[in-house]
Amino acid sequence: MQVLETLADVKALVQGGYPQAERCRISVGHPDELTSDPDVISALSVTGNFQFEPCSHGDFLGSILGTGIAREKLGDIILQGEQGAQIIVVPELVEFLMIALDKVRNVPVTCTKIPLISLDYEPPRTKSFKTIEASLRVDAVASAGFKISRSKLVDMISNGDVRINWIPITTKGTTIKSGDLVSVSGMGRLKIGEVNTTKKGKFAVELIRYL
Repeated sequence: MQVLETLADVKALVQGGYPQAERCRISVGHPDELTSDPDVISALSVTGNFQFEPCSHGDFLGSILGTGIAREKLGDIILQGEQGAQIIVVPELVEFLMIALDKVRNVPVTCTKIPLISLDYEPPRTKSFKTIEASLRVDAVASAGFKISRSKLVDMISNGDVRINWIPITTKGTTIKSGDLVSVSGMGRLKIGEVNTTKKGKFAVELIRYL
């Protein structure tokens, strides 16, 4: 995304169905031709009686993949308690899943296509705080945001466990900017808020931690 944003004749749109979506599709094209709402994702409501047999995210994921579709064709799964779940999927698999997905664990289900505007999700809980850093390197800022040692975060970067705007990074010297989203496997996500320079030449960074 950072590279695409530097190209004058290229526009990129990220869509996941709702603002906090973790799995997204990117549409790339000329600014004059790329619409504001490309038809690259669809939503399904998976309903059933889960009152006596609650199913987890993993149960829904396993049943969906059990139909034979590839993981990269599936977006987020939004649990709906006793009613079931809502899922994001590529448009070309909507009709297939409406037929093929008939059970989650032992619960019979019905799949119905719904508009993206009908997705029912809870706004994320967040905690905001500030840190003062000598640089905007991701290992410095993210270690402060996730409350872990800088050396541990460097190891996680080397293992491919750290992503900026969903793209894995492998260099500890990668810099961040306001608006970036840093995610660390097993630890969650961190959004970079306002960045200001102090009188001593350091950086005052607002961090928004998703709880």
